[in-house]
Amino acid sequence: DRFPYHPKRKYTPCDAPKEKLFELRDFLGFSRNVIVQASCHGSDNAALVDALEAAGELARGVSVLSPDVTDGELKQLNDAGVRGVRFNFVKRLVDSTPREVFVGLANRVKALGWHIVVYFESPDLEDLRPFLESLASDQVVVVDHMGRPDVGLGVGSDQFKAFMALLDQNPNIWTKVSCPERLTEQAPDYSDVVPFAKALVESFPDRVLWGTDWPHPNMKSHVPDDGALVDVIPLIAVTEESQNKLLVDNPKRLYWGS
Repeated sequence: DRFPYHPKRKYTPCDAPKEKLFELRDFLGFSRNVIVQASCHGSDNAALVDALEAAGELARGVSVLSPDVTDGELKQLNDAGVRGVRFNFVKRLVDSTPREVFVGLANRVKALGWHIVVYFESPDLEDLRPFLESLASDQVVVVDHMGRPDVGLGVGSDQFKAFMALLDQNPNIWTKVSCPERLTEQAPDYSDVVPFAKALVESFPDRVLWGTDWPHPNMKSHVPDDGALVDVIPLIAVTEESQNKLLVDNPKRLYWGS
């Protein structure tokens, strides 16, 4: 009722106010968090800014921008704690956007030191790869949810090898080892997803991020227990050093500049 969803949204999520987010953050034992603009709000970042201003230095944000965003609006977002812009290529969630629009936005946020977050599904990687590599030539690009691999094909599949090669050959490309609940065929232990995330953490320890993806919008199979998602962490980052990088060092460097 405070921040209405976009009238042309592709899904309608449950209500998820900032107070519940901060309560979950504290309950799980995290000191800070990153808030990503949900596509159901379109490019109206009002709810994101409201949450960031309430959190202060304890939160950073990733926005969704329209091509006509003004310099003043970008400054307001930056001042509130936004440090990235998200480009969504999943057609069932958003309408298609011309790539030149994304290039224009990437160039504008580059001056602010922001990174780019991209969301796509594994079958689309071959088509997107040249575009992603061009973006990553001089900006950090973070891929959501490990590029959404088909876990049924196994960690040795050509599909996942192509994603590993993308990161191996592009040092500015990072990934979130998140959302086993969206990929699994074995809920609620997510054991089929663990080998994918573990391979990425071990191969690219300085370029991985973790998150709960709370409040888990548009889930069809089940709503995960966030505590169970936390329990996956030591299975994918098996040493204290890798856990520190995944949960502390990498997000602090990317979002807090330290």
